[in-house]
Amino acid sequence: MNRKCLFYWVGGIILAAILIGAAFYFDEAMRAFVAQHQNRAVKIFMRNISRLSDWTEHFTAGVGLLGLAWWWRSRKWTRVFFAMLVALVLAGASARVVKIAAGRARPGTSTEQVWNGVKFSSRYHAFPSGHVAASTAFFAALALANWRIGFLCLPIPLLIGFSRMYVAAHYLSDVICAAVLGILCALAACFLLRKIDKSPAASAGV
Repeated sequence: MNRKCLFYWVGGIILAAILIGAAFYFDEAMRAFVAQHQNRAVKIFMRNISRLSDWTEHFTAGVGLLGLAWWWRSRKWTRVFFAMLVALVLAGASARVVKIAAGRARPGTSTEQVWNGVKFSSRYHAFPSGHVAASTAFFAALALANWRIGFLCLPIPLLIGFSRMYVAAHYLSDVICAAVLGILCALAACFLLRKIDKSPAASAGV
């Protein structure tokens, strides 16, 4: 690992730690802010955003894009969309495992304990946000391939994250940690695909 790469990794880890710490600190403040600014029309809109932005919808979009790229015989975009799907799968699986293991109660769940350990009920699957982890991984993989297009898609996971807080499904820290998880999954997906490309089997065209 060269110095430039090490600098980016250390900087990224420090930034992520600061964001996660700040998110936990402002959890209740954000929850109170959202509760005080409820609007029926906005709530309906945010509820629809949440309903249409889960792992399944991202996967369907990814498969459709992959099919189009393959049909157009674009090797580059076929690989990009495949990487997005791999990142999505990694994020979805890892978020589900953490959700069950952490057992964090959702903001709207009445309980004395916020963290409850292993739980299989969706009422205790607040941490992290599966919607945000999936969306961030999906578009972060795109940004790694083409930062301009990825930057244009940035409002999508941001809107999804806010919608999940607005409908009282998640805390701010659930959303921020999910975003960090999504970015890590995107990096892991791209790393795995590059390793496969450099493998002897791939070089031999097997």
